[in-house]
Amino acid sequence: MAKLKKKNLRRKDGVWDPLADSAQDKHRASVVPQTPQSANPAYRLAYVDDDFLCREELRPVRLQLELLKVEMMLAERGIKSTVVMFGGARIPAPGQDAWAARNEIQRANLEAASVYYEEARKFARMCSERSAELDYKEYVVVTGGGPGVMEAGNRGAADVGAPSIGLNIVLPHEQAPNPYVTPELSFNFHYFAIRKMHFLLRAKAVTVFPGGFGTLDELFETVTLMQTGRMALVPLILFGKEFWHKIIDFDALAAFGTIAPGDVELMQFVETADEAWNIIVDFYEKLEAENVAVAAAHS
Repeated sequence: MAKLKKKNLRRKDGVWDPLADSAQDKHRASVVPQTPQSANPAYRLAYVDDDFLCREELRPVRLQLELLKVEMMLAERGIKSTVVMFGGARIPAPGQDAWAARNEIQRANLEAASVYYEEARKFARMCSERSAELDYKEYVVVTGGGPGVMEAGNRGAADVGAPSIGLNIVLPHEQAPNPYVTPELSFNFHYFAIRKMHFLLRAKAVTVFPGGFGTLDELFETVTLMQTGRMALVPLILFGKEFWHKIIDFDALAAFGTIAPGDVELMQFVETADEAWNIIVDFYEKLEAENVAVAAAHS
């Protein structure tokens, strides 16, 4: 009688599981004799058949897989909360060439914006120092994993030996993860929507540095979720008041009536990492005090 060659009959979660696992059958299927039947794509196990998984009809499954993979890996790591850092990929580090500039005006603007690279790096260090006190389970820095402000965020965490998350996405032009993302927390996405969900699923604060269309998309996604009550109010902090008020007239939106006057107050504007961190600290100290008061009132 054939015996199941399974070394451990308990899964990682401790559940007893006497059935052959998928990894074992994946190996078995890969070593069967090559015949016209076994060599045909129809014979491949569905879950290791890349051509099958990429079919149009499998889009709902791919969406689910992108949601599940990152969620499971962050949960296994024990990460309970994050601090999100959005911002432009084109902003260089101080002293570095503005590689994305197409003319001298852009070059001057981008090189001047390198101050935000430094503030992003400092802010990430501050978050990560607090995260270290909490065994890197809270306040973990998460960026889009690319260059510019994103690199600064991951770099700031690396400066103090802290892990940080990078949520990259496949683009027409090559965008490799920046070298400061923690390798086992470096993820890649096909779907923008699922990527944006992961940015906010654990967000204890959201910071937004100057950037382009992608950064604007992320900002408006976040503020819309808060405005409509689909996301709890957490600190939403925009670096560079002059930049933001120059490119978006928030007060004009309120005056026109397309947003409520109070909606502008969902965002706070700062210039420095210290200002941003103080907002976060004050917010959660006040929230904790309110929770204690409510608990005392019901005891």
